[in-house]
Amino acid sequence: MRNIFLILFLILSLNAFGQASIQYDIVLTGGRVIDPETKLDAIRNVGIQNGRIMMVSSDPLAGKETVNVSGMVVAPGFIDLHVHGMVNIEQEYQLHDGVTTALELEWGIEHTGAWYASRQGNALIHYGASVCWPFERMKAMERYQSNVDELLAQVKNKEANRQNFFHAAGPSFLEDQTPEEMAQTLVNIKSALKEGGIGIGVPIGYLPDTKPAEMYSVFELAGQLNALVYTHNREPNILSSQEVIANAMLTGAPLHIVHINSMSLGQIDFALKMVSTAAQKGFDITTELYPYTAASTGLMTAMFNEGWQEKLGIDYGDLQLVATGERLTQETFTRHRRTNQYVIMHMMQPEWIARGIAAPGVIIGSDGMPYSKLAHPRTAGTFSRVLGKYVREDQVLDLNTAIEKMTLLPAKRLEGIAPMMRFKGRIQVGADADITVFDPNTIIDKATFEGGLEFSEGIEYVLVNGTFVLKNGETVPNVFPGQGVYGKFKK
Repeated sequence: MRNIFLILFLILSLNAFGQASIQYDIVLTGGRVIDPETKLDAIRNVGIQNGRIMMVSSDPLAGKETVNVSGMVVAPGFIDLHVHGMVNIEQEYQLHDGVTTALELEWGIEHTGAWYASRQGNALIHYGASVCWPFERMKAMERYQSNVDELLAQVKNKEANRQNFFHAAGPSFLEDQTPEEMAQTLVNIKSALKEGGIGIGVPIGYLPDTKPAEMYSVFELAGQLNALVYTHNREPNILSSQEVIANAMLTGAPLHIVHINSMSLGQIDFALKMVSTAAQKGFDITTELYPYTAASTGLMTAMFNEGWQEKLGIDYGDLQLVATGERLTQETFTRHRRTNQYVIMHMMQPEWIARGIAAPGVIIGSDGMPYSKLAHPRTAGTFSRVLGKYVREDQVLDLNTAIEKMTLLPAKRLEGIAPMMRFKGRIQVGADADITVFDPNTIIDKATFEGGLEFSEGIEYVLVNGTFVLKNGETVPNVFPGQGVYGKFKK
């Protein structure tokens, strides 16, 4: 905190000397600056120095590098709380979508400290992760020690991926824990939080047979520590939403429900009502959604246990194989399930998504997948789709509200667990110079279910820590300004 106040003091002192006497590292001139916290929406010039915003002014500013952004929106860099592709091949798609901070919070990351170390100095945008409850759970079962060691080697060799994790940890998902193992899991979680984990990732939907008492114990720990829980609910229905909301209310645990659209399907209005009512009553509960009508996951997961058609309201032909784009049949479903192929699940209606996006307080998160040319388009286009389709074309919400849902709201959601987030999601003096500049008249997602991933259109400039990573719509080569975002428990 002492360093934070010193930085702000220096910024204010510099400003006191007058703008004309200062030459900033970078000046963005003539853009429509939108700051969702102060409600600024006006033509301004932005001065950037040493990775921070040092001036927002209607007066001319001098810079070592000056970029004219007239006709474009200058917004805080977009913050994605929910990604699964965490290396640079996915980060390049994310930065072309305006994202400056991408966090794996639903599942979290195994071997938290080692993973953070593996990303240092080699990230295009900011990165971070929660503690992975399924991993810490497996780690508490001594019979899986070799699997734990195998995953550590993969993290250190930068070979970790979700497919390898499911292969190593999946068998443990089907086993009940002893009381001793439950207790050790909580010890493991606390240890991983000290390595920097941003709260606790609790994707119970992939471990749906977990006993309620075991799940409740994780919420109890979160309540004691005031550690944010991110949960993929047990089933895509209202009862599962009620389960996690009840756990949060009873234990005092802060709660964030991921992708409320795929967790509630046709009952999204009821689910959103429960979340907003809980918040109005003073409980620290939030949610998010992505702007697409399909979900995506692996065929070997519990999502496709017997009865999945009735549970999800879909059939084989609604499943699209990521590897080839083909629609499945009963025969190909059985064959591809043996190797846990990833599929896209066409299971939602456009009106559900529109109502969720328009709902007050709902954050935008991508649930972006690991790289595959035919991966779910949310991996590359989530934020541009909101701004192009839902703001400009369909007018479901206004531009300022949409930017707030992608910047300030996620930043404020994390401030209690990751203090450095108080300097993100804003265009203000003293804020981190994580900035996205886009053309509001052309911005749109280009990735599709049929054609696969493609960079979004209309994002012209992206700065991360005051460094350009995107200029004139092109990736700047050989710059890696992304830094780790750590939880408050880091030692």
